Amino acid sequence: MFEHIREDWKNYDGDLTRQGLWVMLVYRFGRWRYRVGPRWLRLPLSFLYKILKLLSQILTGIDLPCEAQVGRRFTIEHFGDVIVSGDAVIGDDVTIRNGVTIGLKRTNDPGSPVIGDRVDIGAGAKVLGPIRIGNDVVIGANAVVITDVPPNSLAVGVPARIKPRTNAGTGR
Repeated sequence: MFEHIREDWKNYDGDLTRQGLWVMLVYRFGRWRYRVGPRWLRLPLSFLYKILKLLSQILTGIDLPCEAQVGRRFTIEHFGDVIVSGDAVIGDDVTIRNGVTIGLKRTNDPGSPVIGDRVDIGAGAKVLGPIRIGNDVVIGANAVVITDVPPNSLAVGVPARIKPRTNAGTGR
């Protein structure tokens, strides 16, 4: 847990005013508590996690449950109205912005997205359903992605149209 927290600290430049850092600290604590062996010791930690998660949701407008699998250097660039489903899988070096939803397509349809490494998700984007987003993908602002996106692609529009990235591999 502490290795991830140190990495998150660096990722957010040690800036305690960035709400994404608050959420990541609560998330890392929530994941860590599952590894505490004795149930009697884990119960108060679980209670503390639930309180911290609720406070972080109220203060930041970000819902990142510890059941979601989030990779290293996950960045919530702008806070507010961010929702990540508990069964979502997010790779390393992923950046999301305000208004992003990563989750179920419909309430009764199970399955959330699996997002690769080095993905940049623009403000207001919705990534929904049991889909796969490849590595090095850019999802444009307000895009609604409901189909798989291959690696080195750009997804824009409603519903999202998939285009090859012309600057793939050169960074974002």
